[in-house]
Amino acid sequence: MVIGIGGAGSKVAAKLDAQATLINVSETELEKIPQAGRRILAVVHAEHGRFRGSRKNPSIGHDAYLSVRRELQELARGGMVFSSTGGGTGNGITTGLLQDLAARETIPESEKTSFGLVLPYAPLEPAEFVRNTIDFLRGPLSEAIDSGNTGNIFLFSNRVKFESRLSEEAFNIKMVESLKVFLAIPDKNDTLRLLDGHIDPEDFSLFMARPYFNHFTYFDYDPGTPFGKQLEANTNALLLPPETPIEALFLIEVPAGGDPTVFYDVLQHFNDLNVAPIYSVVENPELKQPFITVGLLYSRKPAELLDDFNKRNEQHAQVKVRKSLEQYVDLPRLDVSLEKEAKRAAKQRGSDEDILQVLKRLGKL
Repeated sequence: MVIGIGGAGSKVAAKLDAQATLINVSETELEKIPQAGRRILAVVHAEHGRFRGSRKNPSIGHDAYLSVRRELQELARGGMVFSSTGGGTGNGITTGLLQDLAARETIPESEKTSFGLVLPYAPLEPAEFVRNTIDFLRGPLSEAIDSGNTGNIFLFSNRVKFESRLSEEAFNIKMVESLKVFLAIPDKNDTLRLLDGHIDPEDFSLFMARPYFNHFTYFDYDPGTPFGKQLEANTNALLLPPETPIEALFLIEVPAGGDPTVFYDVLQHFNDLNVAPIYSVVENPELKQPFITVGLLYSRKPAELLDDFNKRNEQHAQVKVRKSLEQYVDLPRLDVSLEKEAKRAAKQRGSDEDILQVLKRLGKL
């Protein structure tokens, strides 16, 4: 089951799966997305919330979560949830879901929920989005990760959208098409000729159930170049940069008649990191050169992800303070006479010290 929460999350989910379930507090936003398996209106106490949404306020989304709580928990079981961390609806409803997952004793691996979270690009997005993201990463996401009760967490970033000046539609397509390459791994194992290793749907599901951040990427593989250098040069720009992996999975597709042993260099790379990956090598007659798809699971405390957001939030705050001072605070002009200050200082010292010496000291200060 694919679920989209809020405007941004629903648009991504609907592109990944035409039968996705979409949840929003705004009827208007729900109807903007043409394809959907089902639409659920989360109820808010304020009547105007049905049309205006959560207005960047996660507390409104969190209140609305109560109206869909039981149903959403059932729908999300073993599925994948998409939402943005900056807005009100996606942040608020996803916060409620993560808190409930974290509070459970244990969740079977087959029932764990994966999350695709879209983070704002701090330099160019509103300060409210940045603050909401800081609270989300530091609070509910951190608690859920510590509980071990989630599946993989994909941290997408709007950086490429803004730096490449893409429309929201084009960026969402780019993000979904990228994710489809990774999610196609078990299907390729079923349909293409197997040469070595094996990743069946059960293996892939267990990998997706691991409660870590997932940075996946894919590229044409050159057996003559060290894999580590290729991996470093081909990280997925749509995701936050990865840390050192603690688990890994990879699929190598080789052309018809290609060398199936090219995977050994990849295995050696992960062995040097003390990681024993799940892997598979298949033959793809449509390719001209080997192609590799890699999933890297890493564990990083959300607090460590906050540096950039905190710095940007502090800059926003400083700008607001400066503008407020310029607009609303009228500071009186003070004319200071150095000669008078020098005489006053000499009098306080109880001496007739030369005024010139006092002026020199004041000048140093």
